[in-house]
Amino acid sequence: MGAPSDTEKQAMTNKVTPRPGIKVTCETCAACCCRLQAMLFDDPEVPDYLVEIDPRGERNMARLADGWCSALDRETMLCTIYETRPWICREFEMGEDECISAREANL
Repeated sequence: MGAPSDTEKQAMTNKVTPRPGIKVTCETCAACCCRLQAMLFDDPEVPDYLVEIDPRGERNMARLADGWCSALDRETMLCTIYETRPWICREFEMGEDECISAREANL
């Protein structure tokens, strides 16, 4: 699977105005996005032991039995591969609509 098309990139990077009254900071993050499916596009730097292949043959970040991303350090709630995290994770912005939705679903 190659890199996402321009249309896919645009759809995934549309800027959304944060919801009023909800402030997410590094201190209050809770890593809720680490419970979402993270599809891998052209992310060769992600170690193979953290990759799962779904029934369609698509590459995704591996998830633990409880739904958390396998790259998440559960003691610190920080990504263990932050410097080489997948493109989709780098594009996910704290405090935007998807972030707030993930928090509402997982907190």
